[in-house]
Amino acid sequence: MTDVVVRKFLLRIEEIFHEGGPVSANPPRRGTIMAVIKNPYAGRYVEDITGLMEDLKPLGLQMSKRLLEALGGDASAIEGYGKGAIVGEGGELEHGALWHVPGGYAMRELLGEAKAIVPSSKKVGGVGAAIDIPITHVNASYVRSHFDAIEVNVPDAPRADEMVVILAMTTGSRVHARVGGLAVADIKGEDGLR
Repeated sequence: MTDVVVRKFLLRIEEIFHEGGPVSANPPRRGTIMAVIKNPYAGRYVEDITGLMEDLKPLGLQMSKRLLEALGGDASAIEGYGKGAIVGEGGELEHGALWHVPGGYAMRELLGEAKAIVPSSKKVGGVGAAIDIPITHVNASYVRSHFDAIEVNVPDAPRADEMVVILAMTTGSRVHARVGGLAVADIKGEDGLR
């Protein structure tokens, strides 16, 4: 068992009224929460790293709850989600992959067993590195109006021996979505795709 050491959290909420078109009657909100954590594997190769996934589960749930609360606290209002990780230079890309289960399953559980896979991105980067967190609809990945991304970074992280783990949620589609595809009203909700 590895202690998860958090240096800090960052929480950001956006409310988007328009992107040059008409002002939305129901402006979508997009939120991210990031935790800067110590990477216990930085600076060395460790063959079996999977135990950290279990240790990260409480953090995933804590972050999911904090982000949901910042977006109003109503799980039924969340329509999109995504996750990601930036691994400091002393680590490796596979360390970021440890966030898939703790981050994704925590959001799905909190949102009432959302059906779609939680999209993800990860990278190795230095202090201040930015990453795009992909977003899809929580119950049907083919809902084109919800294809989106949120760029995030932490100005003083990740240091070489740290990771930044990230969760994102949205309350709607892109503000002026109008390119067709599967509509939210037509979701069957059987397989996480349609």
